[in-house]
Amino acid sequence: MEMTNIPNVRLGLIAVSRDCFPIELSESRRAAIARACEDRGLDIVVVGKTVESELDMLAAVKEAEEAGCNALTVFLGNFGPETPETEIAQHFDGPCMFVGAAEGDGDLVNGRGDAYCGMLNCSYNLGMRHIPAYLPEYPVGTAEDIAAMMEDFVPVARAILGLKDLKIITFGPRPQDFFACNAPIKGLYELGVEIEENSELDLLVSFREHAGDPRIKDVCDDMAAEMGEGKFYPDLSARLAQFELTLLDWAEQHKGSKKYVAFADKCWPAFPTEFGFEPCYVNSRLASRGIPVSCEVDIYGALSEYIGACLTQDAVTLLDINNTVPQQMWESEIKGRYDYELTDTFMGFHCGNTPSCKMCADRAVKFQLIQHRNLEPDREPDITRGTLEGDIAASPITFYRLQCDSEGVLRAYIAEGETLDVRANSFGGIGVFGIHEMGRFYRHVLLEKRYPHHGAVAFDHVGKSLWSLFRFLGVQDVQYNRPKSLPYPTENPFA
Repeated sequence: MEMTNIPNVRLGLIAVSRDCFPIELSESRRAAIARACEDRGLDIVVVGKTVESELDMLAAVKEAEEAGCNALTVFLGNFGPETPETEIAQHFDGPCMFVGAAEGDGDLVNGRGDAYCGMLNCSYNLGMRHIPAYLPEYPVGTAEDIAAMMEDFVPVARAILGLKDLKIITFGPRPQDFFACNAPIKGLYELGVEIEENSELDLLVSFREHAGDPRIKDVCDDMAAEMGEGKFYPDLSARLAQFELTLLDWAEQHKGSKKYVAFADKCWPAFPTEFGFEPCYVNSRLASRGIPVSCEVDIYGALSEYIGACLTQDAVTLLDINNTVPQQMWESEIKGRYDYELTDTFMGFHCGNTPSCKMCADRAVKFQLIQHRNLEPDREPDITRGTLEGDIAASPITFYRLQCDSEGVLRAYIAEGETLDVRANSFGGIGVFGIHEMGRFYRHVLLEKRYPHHGAVAFDHVGKSLWSLFRFLGVQDVQYNRPKSLPYPTENPFA
């Protein structure tokens, strides 16, 4: 499905020049970067005005904005003027990356630019102005190097722009005994994210108002085409389609001042009784078009999912870090096939919210076993139907989460790994995951830092982009799965 709920990045390139250095040095190096970007297929806007002064800065920012730029690369082609170059980020309404030119494209007398030195002054000035900026790991390079840095910057810029214009809409309250899925909303405001909190009753009223909606048939047809014959309940589709339209209309009518939306919805125990189905399959369909719908009113889960959608421009999911892999399964299905110890593996599960495009071919709309035990113990499943179940397909993945803890402090974790091509032989939307040193990460990050049981999953390795994004956002505590050679501060050295 088309990803309609995330921003498009229009990246501009502005060259700066210190007035005691040849301006031609910055401009020729800027042209070389433009050619390198074109070779990579990276579409950028080259801002013609080179910045030497504050007035130049105003003119360059205006030129960039009029060209539709919403993110900028500020390029020190020589030493650079520290005041106007940093004022670019102050005046431009979007994320900025700062990079400098490496030497080697001219002589070291008239052709030396000293951007290696200029980046130090630039960074110092950015700090004095309290301006957040994106700095690559080594922000000095050739034209080809800088084009690669710009390419890396695009997904980070997309996530920054998305968060700036995001509203999270909730329907709650959270289920009883799920305190971990709620957290102070203070952190959202610090990120510039808006929140609208509603009751399940508000959602139910809107759902009933969509009864008989003429669009329901088209949504049912789309669901049938997505799932295939025998993979869904035809008699349930109209109810699910009615709910999908309810959420989509609510999003459009309640965006307010924002452009993008994510949902955090309550899905049990009253939901199936009153709505007549489980919402998981609908949630999966919205996630596949860049509109995450987190389970159990998990506000920061929805936030984390949205970040992953922006970074990858692809479907994401939210899973419980759920259960261990039985040793017998590890020995018969994993040992020798994959480079993972037993404690590196676990199963990620949720009732059925993972998009079908990320699941094995035999996935199907089914019923929620646990809720069926509670709500329909003596009859065939009816109101507990609506989960999308099956094994999650083998893929590189990144497990991650951005969370505001009980003290109001934003913190995050990132762990790259993979979904293994191993059948879970269980229920729900479930996968067998391998993450190196997961056992230590589980103990000294997830437990030690008191993270909730939900983790967002991006179906790619995006740790590099996530790390850069979280640092840009000012998150001080960002953890990852450390190798054995790098102990955690809380790790027992005698264990």
